[in-house]
Amino acid sequence: MKKVIVIGLDGFDPHITERLLARNELPNLARLRARGGYTRLRTTYPAMTPVAWSSFATGTNPGGHGIFDFIRRDPATYLPDLSFNRYERKNALLPPKAVNLRRGESLWERLSKAGIPSVVLRFPCTYPPENVRGKILAGMGVPDLRGGLGTATFFTSDRETTAQESEQVVHVTPQFGNVIHTHLPGLRDPKSKTEIPFPLTIQFDPVHRSALLRSEGEPAAIELQSGKWSDWLRVKFKLGFLQSVRGMVRFLLIRTEPFFELYASPINFDPDVPLFAISSPPTYAAELREEIGAFFTAGMPEDHNGLSNGRFDEAAYLQQCELVTRERERMMRYELERLQEGFFYILFDAPDRVQHMFWQHSEIPGANANPTYKHVIEEQYRRCDAIVGEAMKYADDETLFIVCSDHGMNGFTRGVHLNTWLHDQGLLTLQRGLTPGEAEGDFLRHVDWERTEAYALGLGGIYFNRRGREAKGIVSDDRANALRSTLIEALTGLGDPKRNTIAIRSVVARERVYSGPYLTEAPDLLVNFAPGYRVSWATSLGGVPRGWFEDNEKKWSGDHIIDPLLVPGVLWMNRNFHADNASLYDLAPTILTALGVAPGSQMEGRSLLT
Repeated sequence: MKKVIVIGLDGFDPHITERLLARNELPNLARLRARGGYTRLRTTYPAMTPVAWSSFATGTNPGGHGIFDFIRRDPATYLPDLSFNRYERKNALLPPKAVNLRRGESLWERLSKAGIPSVVLRFPCTYPPENVRGKILAGMGVPDLRGGLGTATFFTSDRETTAQESEQVVHVTPQFGNVIHTHLPGLRDPKSKTEIPFPLTIQFDPVHRSALLRSEGEPAAIELQSGKWSDWLRVKFKLGFLQSVRGMVRFLLIRTEPFFELYASPINFDPDVPLFAISSPPTYAAELREEIGAFFTAGMPEDHNGLSNGRFDEAAYLQQCELVTRERERMMRYELERLQEGFFYILFDAPDRVQHMFWQHSEIPGANANPTYKHVIEEQYRRCDAIVGEAMKYADDETLFIVCSDHGMNGFTRGVHLNTWLHDQGLLTLQRGLTPGEAEGDFLRHVDWERTEAYALGLGGIYFNRRGREAKGIVSDDRANALRSTLIEALTGLGDPKRNTIAIRSVVARERVYSGPYLTEAPDLLVNFAPGYRVSWATSLGGVPRGWFEDNEKKWSGDHIIDPLLVPGVLWMNRNFHADNASLYDLAPTILTALGVAPGSQMEGRSLLT
């Protein structure tokens, strides 16, 4: 029986890969190259995880599946929202329903129609998962219990501490005997609109830098050691007399003096009883938990905000990444040991998450570089090589074995304020009396739409304020054509006077790189940044800061939202294949062909098999 095994390595970069291959430090990937082949893999416009993997799944450009960015905008309100999914409610009496916004036919849907099973683990944009022959555990896009992508809780006795990005601060007061009575903030009661707390009692020991956390959860008591992530605590939030919602959380004791500080991860869905279906069939998540133990269910489990906010250090972040990787290894072994036929896929996303946060320490060492972490990225690549070696044991001579990534990686040292640039060209106007800087991160709320022709939102897209499309659109079709030409010419080659370098390599109209039924949902223009540059943090949410450029001072120092030609992914197969100009679009047709199923008519790629 035919099998295809795919190991996804998110963000695995060809430059680092080839450097380590040349030094003979990736023996399993070198062996795979010798058996079949290796090449760089063309990625999507833009080179983003949800966009690229969605094109892998469907074999189409983003115009065929509708995912163009992490962020989309509602043309009726101009407000940003996540692009993965949304919730719909037919009336107030019915519970909300999660809707997956990735469209197009996935390769596992096509296999299912042919009676061939698939096992798809942690693939982005699979929430809620499709009902297919086989099993799916959803990945990026699964929210935490509070509905966000990851809202953590920081407990502290320091009254001066205030909340930062994606977190809630709970101030605590130690009592006699170093005892703290507090609560874990939960979801909001849909009727009363009040927060449902989960009580906690913590007794800490400053001498041994430890604590004992007690609650009505499972287990009833958890030992905490400074600098070490705890085991899972299963918690329950009561909505009423007969209703409750369950989740899971890990804790990290930061310190016990001079202030008490405890970090709680975002509350994950309990895989046994998730608030919304995170697997297909719905019972599969519980099956996995029973077989391999509890695991992160949130779509982006590596908590980069905790590191960026300074709540914990790099060692704790790496420890968390390793916890996630070990979970994936257990999932992989459990399923590969049982795989008899069909398609298997699992994503390891730690390479991407580690490079985002540690690029400054190794690839572009600067003032903030810490020699302790100089080799962390290369260590992550060697770790992935070992995972590939383990997976290869399950591939016989008849099995097509593929390793690939969605994109590469580069540095991020300077941000570009696209909305401010548009403002200074007279194309974006703020409400009377306001100047750039006063509307820095306000979701475009202070824009005067009756005098605005273009605006930026997301990680590199520019939209025209089109008449008949946007709620307060003023740009006609003829004006849009002229505006398109003007902006492409003006932004291409935009220079950064501080660095005396080009910040923007090119700007392309959506019609040049997209086609398909969802083309009209795409940004009108795509900005392709030069190495080291990216859209600024404020611009991504519609902000209009002062100036055109800013230094990126965050720990998030690696990124891939630059010209896609500069950040290709990687591809290995255990068979000879057509490596020239290989693209992510080619993987779905290749996998289907290997399993004896004709590619879908909407698929743009070709089978790479010789």
